[in-house]
Amino acid sequence: MHVKADLVVKNIGTLLTPPPSDGPLRGKLLDQVEQVGNAFIAVKDGIFIDYGNHEYEQYINEATEVINAKGMLVTPGLIDAHTHVVHGGSREFEFEQKMRGVPYLDILKAGGGIHSSVNMTREMDFDGLYQQSKKSLDHMLRFGVTTVEGKSGYGLEKETEIKQLEVQKQLNEDHPIDLVATFLGAHALPKAYESDRRTFLDKVIDMMPEIKKRKLAEFVDIFCEDGAFDLADARYLLEAAKKQGFKLKIHADEIVALGGVPLAVELGAHSADHLMAIDEEGLRALSHSNTIANVLPSTSFYLNSDYAPVRKMIDRNLAVALSSDYNPGSSPSENFLFTLNIAAIHLRMSPNEILNAATLNPAYSIDRAHEVGRIAKGYKADFVIFDAPNWPYVLYHYAINHVCDVFKKGNRVIKNQRKVWE
Repeated sequence: MHVKADLVVKNIGTLLTPPPSDGPLRGKLLDQVEQVGNAFIAVKDGIFIDYGNHEYEQYINEATEVINAKGMLVTPGLIDAHTHVVHGGSREFEFEQKMRGVPYLDILKAGGGIHSSVNMTREMDFDGLYQQSKKSLDHMLRFGVTTVEGKSGYGLEKETEIKQLEVQKQLNEDHPIDLVATFLGAHALPKAYESDRRTFLDKVIDMMPEIKKRKLAEFVDIFCEDGAFDLADARYLLEAAKKQGFKLKIHADEIVALGGVPLAVELGAHSADHLMAIDEEGLRALSHSNTIANVLPSTSFYLNSDYAPVRKMIDRNLAVALSSDYNPGSSPSENFLFTLNIAAIHLRMSPNEILNAATLNPAYSIDRAHEVGRIAKGYKADFVIFDAPNWPYVLYHYAINHVCDVFKKGNRVIKNQRKVWE
């Protein structure tokens, strides 16, 4: 006798999901997907119990909710594995400088950039940060994103860093989107510490025990870049974080390759992020590891800068993921579908590569690949119904929202692009 489902979605025109694998997808496998026509999904207790194009009536009784997908497209919930979703204010006052070609590092040195967001985040109280971030998560959910990694990093001192992480923890409890927290206390070097970098890093390290004890973050990250923190700084901080039981990430090779990528591989980081300036040493290191090459094309688009060499990465067998880098300065958009449009147009990724790089591979980068990132028995029932004839159409017909419905753990949270979870 079959278990009866809480939910059955029938008449799915095409169901797409990453193929079975023992690890992140890379090389030719990144271009492979499982495709099922005339499909159904069955869900029990928020978990997929079956899918396919065989008989689904066996899962239905009088208590089962049955939804007709009317021939639309279904994919797993999208995963945005690099964001700065909790921050105060916005930075439209820098927009004209960017359009005039002022380099970001020059804006940063003049007290703008991250430093201006730090000031606004310090000034905003918990409720203000909560409401602003909740609005961003609502936007992300409408674009089919069901899991988000979010970083601190706009405090650069304990009180505000903790406040950001507390806001994110509360949102994780209140909002349908699952939030994975990263402590980025070393996002920029405060001017007061320009001649004493190690003292600042020690202060960041001293914040970690409380963050660990209160379960406010599971990852630690650092901005390893010219004008921020060098390779020795990154090693010092990340080794300390690893000793305290944190998982690791690194902002690396965004503008200059300083050796952050090989360091990430050496220390077993889950991801190295940005990588527009990745060099041969970095490519070689990532090709022999499970560290995810997390690429952020919306940042390149917004800054009108170079894109990460993704075709070379795929050819060299790197495990590539795509993320939005949503933040107030260099990627101020919650539209993850537009990030995927950019990946098709500017990174020359195939539709299948993009699907896998927006679902399963980012799940590996946040240590969630055992529960999200694919439609499979035993996984969380996170999925999206697109009002589109196929997945290539979503990437081709750019800059609009093709999402119809979004389901999180089997619950419909977006219906016809409108919130239904509150």
